[in-house]
Amino acid sequence: MKLKEINRTAIQAWSPAQHHPVYLATGTSAQQLDATFSTSASLEIFELDLAEHSLDMKSSGTFSSPHRYHKLVWGPHESDSEDFPMGVLIAGGENGNIILYDPSKIVSGSSEVVIDQSSKHTGPVRALDVNSFQTNLVASGANESEIYIWDLNSFNSPMTPGPKSQPLEDISCVAWNRQVQHILASASPSGRASVWDLRKNDLIIKVSDHSNRMHCSGLAWNPDVATQLVLASEDDRMPVIQMWDLRFATSPLKVLENHTRGVLAIAWSLADPELLLSCGKDNRILCWNPNTAEVLYELPTSTQWCFDIQWCPRNPAVLSAASFDGHISVYSIMGGSNDAVSSRQADQISTSFGNLDPFGTGQTLPPLQLPHSTAAKTSVTPLKKPPKWIRRPVGASFAFGGKLVSLDNSQPSQQQQQHVVRISQVVTETTFLERSNQLQATLSSGSFVEFCQTKISAAPNEFERTVWSFLKVNFESDSRGKYLELLGYKKEELAQKFDHNNFVVHSLSQAEEEAAKIEEPEEMEEPEEHGEELECFPVTLVNLLVDVDGLITQALLTGDFESAVDLCLHDDRMADSIILAIAGGPELLEKTQKKYFSKSQSKISKLISAVVMKDWRNILETCDLHSWRESLAAVMTYAKPDEFSSLCGLLGSRLDRAEDQALQTQACLCYICAGSLEKLVTSWAKEQDSHCPLSLQDLVEKVVILQQAVEKSKGSAASIVGPLLAQKMSQYASLLASQGSLDTALSYLPNTDQNGWNDPPALNRGLKKKKVQGNFAPPAPITAPIMGEPPAQMNPCMQALQPGSQALYNPNHQQTMAPSQPLNPTTPMINVEGAPGAPIGDVIQPLQSIPTEKITKKPIPEEHLILKTTFEGLIQKCLAAAADPQTKRKLDDATKRLEFLYDKLRDQSLSPAIVGGLHNIAQSIESRAYTDGLGIHTHIVSSSNFSETSAFMPVLKVVLTQANKLGV
Repeated sequence: MKLKEINRTAIQAWSPAQHHPVYLATGTSAQQLDATFSTSASLEIFELDLAEHSLDMKSSGTFSSPHRYHKLVWGPHESDSEDFPMGVLIAGGENGNIILYDPSKIVSGSSEVVIDQSSKHTGPVRALDVNSFQTNLVASGANESEIYIWDLNSFNSPMTPGPKSQPLEDISCVAWNRQVQHILASASPSGRASVWDLRKNDLIIKVSDHSNRMHCSGLAWNPDVATQLVLASEDDRMPVIQMWDLRFATSPLKVLENHTRGVLAIAWSLADPELLLSCGKDNRILCWNPNTAEVLYELPTSTQWCFDIQWCPRNPAVLSAASFDGHISVYSIMGGSNDAVSSRQADQISTSFGNLDPFGTGQTLPPLQLPHSTAAKTSVTPLKKPPKWIRRPVGASFAFGGKLVSLDNSQPSQQQQQHVVRISQVVTETTFLERSNQLQATLSSGSFVEFCQTKISAAPNEFERTVWSFLKVNFESDSRGKYLELLGYKKEELAQKFDHNNFVVHSLSQAEEEAAKIEEPEEMEEPEEHGEELECFPVTLVNLLVDVDGLITQALLTGDFESAVDLCLHDDRMADSIILAIAGGPELLEKTQKKYFSKSQSKISKLISAVVMKDWRNILETCDLHSWRESLAAVMTYAKPDEFSSLCGLLGSRLDRAEDQALQTQACLCYICAGSLEKLVTSWAKEQDSHCPLSLQDLVEKVVILQQAVEKSKGSAASIVGPLLAQKMSQYASLLASQGSLDTALSYLPNTDQNGWNDPPALNRGLKKKKVQGNFAPPAPITAPIMGEPPAQMNPCMQALQPGSQALYNPNHQQTMAPSQPLNPTTPMINVEGAPGAPIGDVIQPLQSIPTEKITKKPIPEEHLILKTTFEGLIQKCLAAAADPQTKRKLDDATKRLEFLYDKLRDQSLSPAIVGGLHNIAQSIESRAYTDGLGIHTHIVSSSNFSETSAFMPVLKVVLTQANKLGV
């Protein structure tokens, strides 16, 4: 299966097995041109990221080179030192030159990447190999039978393995023996292979085919058997791979024949000697078992020749192949699907030909209608047998806490006589752990202001910056004043505005007085000219005024302040009415204020009313949500300490229910001011991806800091942990545990005994273990559906205890009664059993002497009516969507069973934690987040007393499950 692809006409080399991450180096290939006929050359390094689903490999570094290359190898020389942390890249050039590069500097973008170079060879250097025992030794081969052994520690003085072989010919391959470090083999296009002993500095044996048709293109040693090697032939007349054993060098030990044209390259897997790769001119890449000459696997390739193929040293299932069509492809031999490749080809066609204006007419081509194949997804058959690295007795298993337990089939050493089981820690979320450690350090040191300031400085957007600013205020003095500043109301700026406004008003008043003095003589002459009009016009009005004043006077003289105030209000004399009401006492003043505000219709009358009457709840319930900032500022200024939190929470709830997404987002600021952890989590869950570790880390940081702020302001222990917050904290703890941070994970688990986290605020002392009675017997495992029908032979009372049982309402149970006990058909049978574990009795018929007594149920408290409305509404939706009778029967039964819940709500016999959880379930139903509702349900059941919830929680789970299934 193809994993990755690089669009380059280049040769390749994998990074050493010791290095992580895995890199693939590419160098522009000599004597080849790409489709653009470019003459430039480069050396590039790509990172293999198999977690990224794209076919493209990310380029990690590029170096523009004056050379093109015939061969490229990557050795681990001094990779454990600071000098060359990524080893050394060795390249063979066109003009007899060998260049040493530092790949770490290519990745870092440095221009000084060349370590050393030499031009000692004659002609192009087509053969290179690094000694696996002494990684400072490199063998190279070129024209005229030249073979040099280079020491990377003293690069300028290479040695030869012996005298040049005769007749002189090109060296196409060199390879170090995998078992004996001083043995080297070389091969030439003539088909002859030579084996050299560097201790003797001489040729020890030659291997050649008698047909003289072997044009040797590849040479590889058996990784396990020191005397065996393979030779590949690129001659179309003899497209074979010969396996030789030097102990019997008269003829090939085996001949691998399956290619139809010449073989261009071979590679023997170091991880499994039974895997040998070959690529040929027949456009095929085959994976052989060289011991049996059987083809185990054929890779799906393009219609172009592959001239180079290599195994990845670190990941044994991965290989790469370079082809003449300008692509380097990365494959896996473990099989898979090629749909990604087909999709990419379709995208490339669409990009190339879609919606263009080829003729400049101003009209684009219609969108491409690519054919959609109805065939099944294409899949690649994996190897015929498992490779050695996953073959028994090897194994691996993940354990709790991110531990990986592994064993392999390597032979024990002399010092270690037993096989080894390795336990290693696997960390996949490094950034997440770093941020978690920073949070833990902050909790330990108490430097919350500095932590918040760091978050503010690094905030990716304005809203995140605002959230952390609000959190930071909780740890500073005059928090309400700071909140007002964050909302845009700075007292200093407002004072300046008031001073400026008073100056303008005073200036206008002076100007009016001056104008009045200038016009005063003219106004005094008017009575003489228009006296008749003044005598006849204002008489009625004056009399009316006199009458109102008279009535007010009489009321005041008799001490009737209320009538005097009413007259002033009727005459629109507001100031007089307020002054008289003050004299009349607080009750009259309050009534007068209400009447005043009912008549006043100015834009700010509602605000003035709230300031005077202190009715902020009404303001927050009726205000325009787009003015939420002003409403919150007013609460900051005027709300009493004991009502501040509830008022902020009320405004947050209204914002949460708004249709505008932007308003919903602002709700979390109100919850921060209110110190409401659970509501903050609920608001966050709507907006964020709860499955992303870093997103969950964002939430935990905010919640923990807010919790510390609440404890600081109230001076009390941790606030109650709601079901959703507990779920998120458990999820966070599980994620920490999977990364090996067990101590930290324990500190975040909710403590069900205290309805809070463990030992706040340190949060790092682990869970308190509950005592278990000595005679406690664990319940039997659940092996059947909880809601299944009870067995026929089960006692009727036991059936009544089954969560899904209909025993309480099953009229068939009447048949078990004695005929002498007549039943009232209107009276249901009741179960008189006590708590779970009590003695099991029989079903007792109710007394018949009181059938006429009507039992009146108490009303459900108003704050809990939403539960009944929400649950019954969901059941009705499910009934409308359900098609099969069985589902409808379940839902009808659910309606009856939920009466147990409503009775407990009437009696107020449920614990606050359960009631809070039920309200959270109702909220999840309103937002159609049934999966979240089921998660909250699970938390309630696991953390509460079974006797409290057994009557209604199972059927509530059925309703949520059906709603999720039906998609209502």
